[in-house]
Amino acid sequence: MKDLVVLYEDNQIIVVVKPQGVPTQGDKSEDPDLLSMVKEYVRVKYNKVGEAFVGLVHRLDRPTGGVMVFARTSKAASRLCEQMQSGELEKKYLAVTVGKMRYRRGRLENYLVKDEANNMVRIAPAMIEGAKKAILDYAVLETRDELSLVDIKLLTGKGHQARVQLMGQGCPIYGDAKYGTAIKGQSLALWAYSLRFLHPITKRIMVFKVFPPETLPWKYFDVEKYINVVKPQ
Repeated sequence: MKDLVVLYEDNQIIVVVKPQGVPTQGDKSEDPDLLSMVKEYVRVKYNKVGEAFVGLVHRLDRPTGGVMVFARTSKAASRLCEQMQSGELEKKYLAVTVGKMRYRRGRLENYLVKDEANNMVRIAPAMIEGAKKAILDYAVLETRDELSLVDIKLLTGKGHQARVQLMGQGCPIYGDAKYGTAIKGQSLALWAYSLRFLHPITKRIMVFKVFPPETLPWKYFDVEKYINVVKPQ
């Protein structure tokens, strides 16, 4: 909890940075998870008796880091979930892929099926039982040798979506041990850098942007040029 990075909080929502390698919520590994960290942060800071209410609105894969919003009331949770379903809650990612996309920008539409036994997702024909449509828009920002910096906007929220769809284009994400190739010590180069939504109560547009770690392979690219964070005067 002491390492939790809080970007914004009020009595309805809390926006934090999820570290890579930390599960969004508790799983069978029983490793410390972000949802529990946020609950404990709220409990301690606001002297709550018992477990504090924190609503999970969206998820990031365990190896993915970046910005997330949690709800602090049931009303906020309900309204943010509605925005998730309608597409009003906009998530953007940066990825470094191994290989070059065929086009500089485009839309990927695939049907995905999840194998629950091994927690793997694969591209499948639409008529396969359990297949769900996944859509994303992408733009290649920069290419260096065989690596590409790619901006991704998810239009659906399927698990492992960006990783599987990019792998399907022959461009797996750098450091992806599950859907590509990775050597020991590499981290998945997928980062949720931007989150945009309407405040569930005030209806004010909220935009949060965070930079990926200053490590390889991010250091190969001028990431700051593309994230376009407006710094306070």
